[in-house]
Amino acid sequence: MITYEPFYETMKQKGFTTYMLITQYNISRSLLDRLRHNKPITTVTLNDLCNILDCRVEDIVLYRKDI
Repeated sequence: MITYEPFYETMKQKGFTTYMLITQYNISRSLLDRLRHNKPITTVTLNDLCNILDCRVEDIVLYRKDI
């Protein structure tokens, strides 16, 4: 299962808020909702988030084997 738990920790460490992402970087609320509920996102979106947060993919996405 893909989870976006690291995304929120990375945001915190880098001093970003969801409000900043929405207002300054035009990230939609629906995308943030998808991340919050571990729903699929595109690799383009993943790339955009990495550019905005200046981080690696591993700082946004975590894979956990389904049990």
